[in-house]
Amino acid sequence: MTMELTGEQLKITETRLKKYLPRSQQVYGYLVLMNRPDQVRADPVKVLVDRWPEFNVIICKPQYEKKGDLFKDTLVFAKDEAILEETIRKSSVIDWTRFLCLGINLRHVDTFKAVASEKNVPSCKLAVCHMMILKDVSDLPSIDSSGISLSSMDESHVGLVNQAWKFAKTGDAVRMIRNMLANFPSCCVLDAEAKPVAWILTYPTCAMGMLHTLPEHRGKGYAKVLVSTMAKRLHAQGYPVYCFIEEENEVSYNLFKNLGFTEDPSHREAWFQFNDL
Repeated sequence: MTMELTGEQLKITETRLKKYLPRSQQVYGYLVLMNRPDQVRADPVKVLVDRWPEFNVIICKPQYEKKGDLFKDTLVFAKDEAILEETIRKSSVIDWTRFLCLGINLRHVDTFKAVASEKNVPSCKLAVCHMMILKDVSDLPSIDSSGISLSSMDESHVGLVNQAWKFAKTGDAVRMIRNMLANFPSCCVLDAEAKPVAWILTYPTCAMGMLHTLPEHRGKGYAKVLVSTMAKRLHAQGYPVYCFIEEENEVSYNLFKNLGFTEDPSHREAWFQFNDL
């Protein structure tokens, strides 16, 4: 049996998930935004648990209204592998007939792949990432941002971000990126013509991401300024400050590490897709 959480249940769950950090970080971040509609307009998401109030599995399912919504991640937190497997077999929880983009603790991947295999559903690994967390904003080094013009991004910049993001190979991510620009914190560096040349966004899980500097503007320290500025802003609003770095991306890993971000070396988050988009 599964049930959907609403209202006060979501606030209680947010508090309870704190004791399972960092494993619960993504689902926790989702709930932080959902529970603060006065600050941001979060995506419509169904939060399902195997039971209440003592849950073993939480699944956050975005609502799919249009094709572009399929790009949004389904997120999972689980304390019990057997109950997770039992839960995701249910068609009311996971629709294995359609495209699924899954963000999950690497330790749960085999369970999902096993169920998918039984249902003859193809899967593909998208990324395995370090989860970097800034535990104390005072750990940020002092960074000189004098002479740098900073601003926020808006929906007019969808094409720019979509073109630069490595996972946006088609137009399917446009709807997700537009929602991020319209509703979640962002920060960018502007050139003399007030056009963004470097930027960082916030995912619906509170994670910072899509950090990018146009090639002709690299080497100027813009990434450090953006990460530091965004980290302080998120912290001031009471949000967790963290990000995901692909295992092979040593440049970004060292950037965040030098800015005071740390990780649990035993923890990895993975993104998989099931079925074709």
